[in-house]
Amino acid sequence: MTFQDSEGNRCAFFVTGASGFVGGAATRKLTAAGHDVRAMSRSEKSDTAIRTLGAKPVRCDLETVMAADIGDAETVLHCAAFVEQWGPRDAWKRFNVDGTARMLDLSRQAGVKRFVHIGTEAALFHGQHLRGVDETYPLAPNSPYPYSSTKAQAEKLVRDANAPGFTTIVLRPRFVWGPGDTTLAPTIEAMARAGKFVWVNHGAAMTSTTHIDNLAHAIDLALTRGRGGEAYFILDDGVRPMRDMITGMAASRGLTLADKSVPAWIADTIGAASEMLWSTLPLRGEPPLTRFSAMIMSRDAILKDGKARAELDYRPVISVEDGMKGLVRTV
Repeated sequence: MTFQDSEGNRCAFFVTGASGFVGGAATRKLTAAGHDVRAMSRSEKSDTAIRTLGAKPVRCDLETVMAADIGDAETVLHCAAFVEQWGPRDAWKRFNVDGTARMLDLSRQAGVKRFVHIGTEAALFHGQHLRGVDETYPLAPNSPYPYSSTKAQAEKLVRDANAPGFTTIVLRPRFVWGPGDTTLAPTIEAMARAGKFVWVNHGAAMTSTTHIDNLAHAIDLALTRGRGGEAYFILDDGVRPMRDMITGMAASRGLTLADKSVPAWIADTIGAASEMLWSTLPLRGEPPLTRFSAMIMSRDAILKDGKARAELDYRPVISVEDGMKGLVRTV
C-alpha cells in the first residue's frame, strides 16, 4: 500500500462521496490499510454505510461543510458530484462547481497537503466522438450538457488550485463499472425489466472503460504520485463496443436485452424534445431520455492512459474479462 507519509506512518483522510460507488471503494481500501478516514455524510443511511466501511461519518454536505469537519486530514479525496441526468437547473453548478470550489478553499484552510479529485471524460464532451484522445484534449466548460460543462469547470478549478504545499491531482475514469455499482447497472436492469431498454446505433459505439478495482488502485497511486495540477485518464486495457459491456453487465443480473435499436439522430431528437417538454410542462418524474444519455450511448470514447502509466506507474490490476466473471459471482 502507498497510503503512508515519508516515515511510513498512518495518515488521515477526508472523503466526499464515501457512501457512493467510487468513494466507497476508495474508503474501504483506505480503512483496510489501517488509516484514519473521516467521510462526509448527509443522512443516517449514509452514516451506516460509512461506518460499515470502517470510516467515521461527519454530518455535512458540499454546501455546509466546514474546515473543522476536515479536521487534521493530510489528504482530501473528492468523489462527490451531482451525476443525475435530470434535476433542478442549478443543481449541477451548485454541487459540481460551487461544491468543488468550497472543498478546495476549506482544504487549504485546514492545512490539507494533497487534494485528489475524481473527474470524468464527460468533461470533454460537447456532442462529438472522442477518438484516440489523451489529456491534451481541451475541456468543454461551455458544453450544452450540464454535467459535462460543470465537471469541466470543476476540474479547471482543481488544477488551477495546485500550489506549493497544496498538490492537486485529477483522475478521469470512463464508464466505471464493477461490483457495488449504484448507478449504471441498476439503471440498465430497471429499464430492461420495464421493457424500456433500447440500444442506440445497436450499441456499436466503441468505448474505453474503468473497472472499480482499477480506479481504486489509481487513487492509491495518486495519493503519493503524479504531478500537481495534472489530469490522468484511468482505464482498463483495450476498448470495446458499448453493446459488449452492457450485455455482459445485464447477463450478470440474469437479463437478456432486446435487440430494439434507434439511430443516434433519433435518440438525440427524442432527448432534446423530452427535455423541452419536461422543462416547460408540469410533468412528473424524469424525461424518458435526456440529451446527455442519448449522446453518451452513441459517441465513441476511445482514450489513452499512457500518461497515468508513465507518471503514476499505473497498470490495471484486473482485466475486463476477469471483471465480468467476478461481476457474475457477486450478483
